[in-house]
Formats: sequence, structure tokens, C-alpha cells
Amino acid sequence: MFRRVLAAAAILIAAAAALIAAWPQLFGFQRLPIAAQVVSLRGIAIAVGLILLVVLLFVALAIPAFRRFCAALGLVVTVFVVVSVLVLATRGFGDNSFQSKGEADVTVLSWNTLGDEPGAAAIAQASLDVEADVVVLPETTSETAIEVAGLMKAGGHPMWVHTFAYDHISKARSTSLLLGVDLGDYSVDTDHRTTNVLPSLVATPDDGTGPTIVAVHAVAPIPSELNHWKLDLAWLKTACSGDNVIMAGDFNSTIDHFADLGTHEGATIGNCIDAATTTGNAAVGTWPTMLPPLLGAPIDHVMATPGWHVTGMRVIGSLDGAGSDHRPIVVQLSPRG
Repeated sequence: MFRRVLAAAAILIAAAAALIAAWPQLFGFQRLPIAAQVVSLRGIAIAVGLILLVVLLFVALAIPAFRRFCAALGLVVTVFVVVSVLVLATRGFGDNSFQSKGEADVTVLSWNTLGDEPGAAAIAQASLDVEADVVVLPETTSETAIEVAGLMKAGGHPMWVHTFAYDHISKARSTSLLLGVDLGDYSVDTDHRTTNVLPSLVATPDDGTGPTIVAVHAVAPIPSELNHWKLDLAWLKTACSGDNVIMAGDFNSTIDHFADLGTHEGATIGNCIDAATTTGNAAVGTWPTMLPPLLGAPIDHVMATPGWHVTGMRVIGSLDGAGSDHRPIVVQLSPRG
């Protein structure tokens, strides 16, 4: 009798844990410890679930007395795997199609370079290949950003350079932004901190007519930085409260973490809409490059306010060996109306 009660309790606990892991926002747990980390890697969670099903099958075959328990637990795991696959399928396993670029369109490239690791030549070439008008480079120093701009100018695509650094000890505490000269003159306020641990950079057009551009680097939700991470997301919500904003960079968050942070229906965070969500790319992992894209975490994003329409997106997998642990992403935005 006691064994049955214990087994029933274990199955109920497993079912509750599986439900939280599959959809933590149902309980408002998406930014809490453990749940925040698990939901970041849905692909890994699915793989673990499949391995567990194989283990349960072997245990059931080897120990007949455990068959009912294994069958019940296997049902819980199967439901978790199916639900998780369906969630990823609805978000999209990748659509690399782009519409023809219009004269007013803006192409955004975002790449966390892990402290300049790919080198200026690789960053510049990636930017030139996609004809980027906006290049967002978390963990990239001003020296490298200036070199990238020089190479892009030589390639016929001159850029203005802006860098915000909290210190010059760790390259991770620098964020650089390159803007095509055709976008006009922009100013950046580097006197006030933005995100708490790693700098985000806000560029505003001098003539007031272009989009405000936010180069994002939120801290990772590791246990010691969880409170700072939550504050970073709150700051990003405020940063995208305007009518004409483009945000891009390393958010260290998936769209699960943004649940309840949008200010209107369809918004991802603040007034911004995630490009990957609207193009069928939201299940494609951008970190780490050591994992296949469908097992990784989609934590790098390009977002924009509703005045912009996403006309193409791609997670660039051809640069996995370039030195960074993040994949670059490229998004094409077209102004509505």
C-alpha cells in the first residue's frame, strides 16, 4: 500500500514538474530559478525526455514489478515531449526567405562576438555580405568596431561607430553599434547606465525622424545575476515604449521569458515585436554554437515597433567556427505605410 502511495506521489510530482517545464508562464514561473534555465533549452529538454523514455522502457522490461510505474511515468514524459515539440513547431524551425529589399528598408545584423573573438575581418565580411545598415555587436570593443567600420568603408558601405563600455577590463562589458551613414546622424548617451551588468546602447536620431536604435546586452539569468536579469528585462520594456524603435542584440532570454512584458496584444516586450516569432524562426537556437541550432537557446533577437514589417530573417549557421559562442542573426525591416 505504502509503495503505491509513494509511486502515485512521484508521478504527480513528475507531472507537475513536466507541466512547469513545458509552459512555466501558465503559473508565472518563467523568470524564476530553474524554470528560467530549463525553458531556455527546450530542444535539450526534449532530447532528455526521449532518453528517459528509453531508460524507462529498459527498466520496465528488466523489472516486471516496475512496469505500471514506468508506464505511468512514461506517459507523463511522452506528453511533455509532444507538447514541447508542438510549442517549437508553432514557433518555427527556420524560414530563411527574404523579400526584395526596398529603398527604405533597414537590414539589421546582430552578433555577440564573445569579446572580439571572430576578429574585425570576419565581422566586417558578415556585415557586408548581408548589406547591413545596422550592426549590433555585444562584447565588442571600440577598437575592433572602428576596424570593422574601416573595412566596411573599404567595401563601399561606410558606417558610423558608437561604443558604450562600463569598463575596459573585460571586453564583455563593451557593446558597439555601427550605423550606415545613409541613416543620418545619431547620438548616444554614455553618461547613464542602461542594463545593469553589461551595457546596452541607445542611439537616437539627431533630426528626430529616424528610428531609435537599442543595442541590447542583458545579463544571463544565472542564479547570482537573476535579479539583475529581471531588472534588465524591465529596462528593455521601458526602452521600447516609443512608436519608432528597433532593438537588437543578446537578450539572454527566449520569448518564454518575455511573457507578460508586452504592452499590447502581439507585442513581445514593451511595444516591440520579435522578428523570429513573425517569420517562423523562433525555435532556432543562437547559443551556444557547439550545439545544433534546434538544441540551442534562441536568446539573440531583433525586435521593432509595429511601424516596421519584418520581410526576412535568418540565423547564420555558417560562422559557427568563427570564434564566438553565438550565431549572428540578420533581419530585414520595411516601414509600413
